Amino acid sequence: MSTVQVFVLGLIAGATILLGLPVGRLRRPAPALRQLLNAAAAGVLVFLLWDVLSAAFEPLDAAVVDLHGGKGGAGPVFGYGLLFLGGLTVGLMGLVYYESWMRRRAAAPEPKFGPGAMASGELAAERTALRLTPARRLALLIAIGIGLHNFAEGLAIGGAAAAGDIAMATLLVIGFSLHNATEGFGITAPLAGEAERPSWGLLLGLGVIGGGPTFLGTVIGHSVTNQAVSVAFLTLAAGSILYVVLQLAGIGLKGRRDLLGWGLVAGMAAGFLTDLIISAAGV
Repeated sequence: MSTVQVFVLGLIAGATILLGLPVGRLRRPAPALRQLLNAAAAGVLVFLLWDVLSAAFEPLDAAVVDLHGGKGGAGPVFGYGLLFLGGLTVGLMGLVYYESWMRRRAAAPEPKFGPGAMASGELAAERTALRLTPARRLALLIAIGIGLHNFAEGLAIGGAAAAGDIAMATLLVIGFSLHNATEGFGITAPLAGEAERPSWGLLLGLGVIGGGPTFLGTVIGHSVTNQAVSVAFLTLAAGSILYVVLQLAGIGLKGRRDLLGWGLVAGMAAGFLTDLIISAAGV
């Protein structure tokens, strides 16, 4: 398989995230449906959190087993342990402080032009960020978290292809494509029912943020295979996904608890079902 073919496979795996984006264009669904969609998105992310942490923990667990069996030293254990906890901390607390900063900026007086003022381009970018509604900011955070996760998936695709295991690379693409289709829904579910429907441009931008890193990871993984890098991105993704799950759960707790519960079950079931399909395919 040529390098171009490998990159095309990575592009396909990331592009399927676009399939779930039209959910964000739903026009004023009933409040109960909106609550259910948010809860289902949280369920998908809970599954992803489990999936990401499981993959990130494997190298650390293997290092501990090797140390216990006398096949390895303590260095890999401490190294992977620091990467695991460090990535998780940065991913979670980075978004906590970022959201706090955004709220402070939104409440601050609008900056004036004059000596020492920001350039017009910088000011326009900041105004655009501050104009985002809470639902759109949440969708953006979800897309960022999923993008980090998908970058690590791309590394796996590229790494398998670089090692000459074309069958494994192809099956990874099939499996990740199924996962990404559900992730697109998770990104845009908070947007359903907004007074102003999101534009196709906004949805496409969110899709690029969430799915584009799969292609980027494939390109990098094809040339550089590094398990430590994969662990770092997986734990960064886990921290950011955990933050978003807490946000969505907070929204759900303000509504009907039964819808929150059923939505979580439905979202997690969708995630586990795609995982079982991947396992049945032999990945």
